[in-house]
Amino acid sequence: MKTKFAPLMAALTAAALFTGTACSSSSDDATEQSNPDEKVALTYWTWAPNMDKVVAAWNAANPNIQVTVNKQDGGDPAVTKLLTAIKAGSGAPDIMQAEYQKIPTLVSADAITDIAPEVGSLKDKFPEGSWSGVTLGSEAVYGVPQDSGPLMFFYRADVFEKNGLQAPKTWDDYAAAAEKIHKADPKQYIGTFSATDAGLFTGLAQQAGASWWGVNGDAWSVNINEPNTQKVAAYWGGLVEKGVVDNKPMYTPEWNAALNDGTQVGWVSAVWAPGVLEGSAKDTKGKWKAAAMPQWDAASPATGNWGGSATSVTTQTKHKAQAAKFVSWINSDPAALKLLATEANIYPAANDAASVLTSPPAFFSDQPDFYTIAAEAAKATKPFTYGPNVNVAYSAFNDAFGKAAESKKASAFTESLVTMQQTTVDDLKNSGFNVAG
Repeated sequence: MKTKFAPLMAALTAAALFTGTACSSSSDDATEQSNPDEKVALTYWTWAPNMDKVVAAWNAANPNIQVTVNKQDGGDPAVTKLLTAIKAGSGAPDIMQAEYQKIPTLVSADAITDIAPEVGSLKDKFPEGSWSGVTLGSEAVYGVPQDSGPLMFFYRADVFEKNGLQAPKTWDDYAAAAEKIHKADPKQYIGTFSATDAGLFTGLAQQAGASWWGVNGDAWSVNINEPNTQKVAAYWGGLVEKGVVDNKPMYTPEWNAALNDGTQVGWVSAVWAPGVLEGSAKDTKGKWKAAAMPQWDAASPATGNWGGSATSVTTQTKHKAQAAKFVSWINSDPAALKLLATEANIYPAANDAASVLTSPPAFFSDQPDFYTIAAEAAKATKPFTYGPNVNVAYSAFNDAFGKAAESKKASAFTESLVTMQQTTVDDLKNSGFNVAG
């Protein structure tokens, strides 16, 4: 069964994720008949903590548009639940938190609707990299960016100082620091290449200028095995082959211990890293610093994202205008941004995020410019378009790069991109999508 990527350029056709009759509960007709002044009740599916406290501020000021938060499991379970409701023709919320990487899947299944007429004027309130995550490279807008995860570099300042090093400005600096630190103490590494974290590798490729999916006329294009990504793969493969970075996965007991005992002295991560470090490396509080990402070209600062989500309006809503009004408020109003940061504990995607984050995270309490660095990183995030089968590409990454990391051969890293490219293209074709090239 095929369904239409309706507002997307050239009426791109895409295979829906479920068999059966396409959902006919689109909000278009109902929205046209909706009275903006009537009292309506909206439901909002989200997994962010304490979102009910954020929404309470909206409800207090908007008696005619009352929003009820329905807490969900994050990531794939929430997407599956929404798509099941879309297939059934009922049961979907009015508003849905959606990870950027899942938006193409939700659009292709006709689960979320284009709200460009209602929210398009907000574009300048967000970094280009975040806004591109809700447009799929088109004039349509499938949500408003809520939070982002701009990549940053975190490092043990005491270890760097001991070795006469500063935070690396370039990736050449990072490689030199990696070698010097490991030579001075063979137990210490500046970081690890984790073959179980495709999202981080995607962000690194994004920083280098890659965008793995695109729309080409009436078809998807896939461009994973391209020069910018090859450069990133070759770089990390070279460091692993030389043995100056570790090759073990992150988020394991072993990795947590290494952060805490000082054998992992750096981490390429995102703005949300302080929370992880607080839990995994509590004994090292006060020893870490945050810095901008090392650059490929120091004259043109850039970074990528690791994580982040938008707030979208579903196709089953009967109150599109009111839902879009709430979506705009929660992601752009200064009071709402403050609540997102302090209550929901997320880093708002809006350009104004730094203005509402006046104190650094507790783990970096001695670095008052933490959120200034984060804001600059967010503004420098490069655009990136995801496709409808991110899960397949990420699974291929785990398999291919897992073997490459274990082999410790640089050539295996770049060869893994061939596997990712072919697997992703084959899956799109097998799922009924038009694929360019």
